[in-house]
Amino acid sequence: MQDRIAILGAGRLGEALVRGFLESGWRQPAELTLTARREERRTELAELYGTAVEADNAVAAAGASLVIVAVKPQDAAALLAEISPALGGGHTLLSVAAALTTDWYEQRLPAGVPVIRAMPNTPSIVREGIAAICAGAHADEAHLALAEEALRHLGPVVRVAEPYMDVVTAVSGSGPAYFSLLVESMIEAGVLLGLSREISSQLVIQTMLGTAKLLRDEHMHPVALREAVTSPAGTTTRALRELEQAGVRAAFLNAIRAAHERSRELASGDAS
Repeated sequence: MQDRIAILGAGRLGEALVRGFLESGWRQPAELTLTARREERRTELAELYGTAVEADNAVAAAGASLVIVAVKPQDAAALLAEISPALGGGHTLLSVAAALTTDWYEQRLPAGVPVIRAMPNTPSIVREGIAAICAGAHADEAHLALAEEALRHLGPVVRVAEPYMDVVTAVSGSGPAYFSLLVESMIEAGVLLGLSREISSQLVIQTMLGTAKLLRDEHMHPVALREAVTSPAGTTTRALRELEQAGVRAAFLNAIRAAHERSRELASGDAS
């Protein structure tokens, strides 16, 4: 078995992995094989990164020790039917497809193939994401460590037990949409009160970025940061009172709970 990595489905996330692997020097182009459906996309990827790019997923998977499934969940069953005859115990399969459980993969693969399930989020495309991983029945510490090392090229990685992957999906997988809705609302408020859309956007986006860096890099607790901004009887105090009276905190809890419930439904095969 060659120490190669196959990325099956080199879309935006798959391409982000390629860039991370190559720019860090963790892998060389000759150690990667990508797959893409369209011929023009295969040509584009080969020219950009100097890697092998195949149309045949089974050919790509057969020669790789780590096989990363980066297709959409609805395409995963057909992909596994294609690559399953080429896989064995010497392969490690890492799935970054949402909602699909390790058991779902194991039922469709030869016995003994180690499966790692991951849930990265959209900021992974710019290598500022975060991913959670869990191990299937045949995966051990070495398989987890390999998956973790690969995914760290997109951002931090945490390990969770598989029953909590649906919570991860609800919190961080869907999280960029929650922040985007908040940003959209704040920008609109600035415009309504007289700012240009360009300036309002710049103010809000930079404020969000700076706040995130304070929480992450300075290890500030959210309560401490909020209190540092909030002076008695000031502007922030009045704004926060409005948010609390509107039930924003409860709305976020209910929204994440609903996302968690839907993730569990999708994992059980309910696509309706």
